[in-house]
Amino acid sequence: MKNRTLVIGDIHGGYKALLQVLERAGVSAGDQLIFLGDYVDGWSESPEVVDYLLQLQQRQACVFIGGNHESLLLDWLRSGKAREPWLNNGGKASIASYSSLSAQKKQQHIAFFEQLRDFYIDDSNRLFIHAGFTNQKGVDYEFFPEYFRWDRTLWETALSVDPNLDSADLIYPKRLKIYDEIFIGHTPVTHVGSSVPMHSAGVWNVDTGAAFTGCISVMDVETKAFWQSDRLPELYPHEPGRNAVLLPE
Repeated sequence: MKNRTLVIGDIHGGYKALLQVLERAGVSAGDQLIFLGDYVDGWSESPEVVDYLLQLQQRQACVFIGGNHESLLLDWLRSGKAREPWLNNGGKASIASYSSLSAQKKQQHIAFFEQLRDFYIDDSNRLFIHAGFTNQKGVDYEFFPEYFRWDRTLWETALSVDPNLDSADLIYPKRLKIYDEIFIGHTPVTHVGSSVPMHSAGVWNVDTGAAFTGCISVMDVETKAFWQSDRLPELYPHEPGRNAVLLPE
């Protein structure tokens, strides 16, 4: 099998689902794996997810992008203080699972979170980012790097573009002309009634709602073939997961 570049959507502590979808995708050591962030918060196995990712990078090429939930968990691990919105959006599960870890293990995970990338641009001018960006010149000109992990306007803009509008048109959004393709997570496609990765105006959204009632998705960036885990509530039937409220923008 030809070596592939595979992009992986939001995981949210769903270790069982992660193993399942990577197996279904037939991942081999020659594949490059690009993870879009939000590895933690929601289901009960966030530490297991991070441990697995640390092992995975020892045997194949991996790109790990940071999500907003890594920022939130990292803040708690450093300070011991938990903000209420985070607790109600997956933080409680992470606190429960991380509280039993040794100080050494916590430090190992802190180091992992600290080295996560804000974004990745490959040789084909494809941008991989957790959430989005706002600067019309691109990610290198963004004034507020936190937007890389929190922005929803990029996806909203892509969804609102008339499919009949040519990208050369003067009113075509400048942000959507910079990169050949953009791959994001962060905003579940399940919120607009989809259960599979969505595409609009050159943007691929691979967050298929693993934090809530959906699944984890893996996509081949060349062919756009994709694979999915079972729905997370089916794999964790005795857990509530996150309540169906998005964190503030």
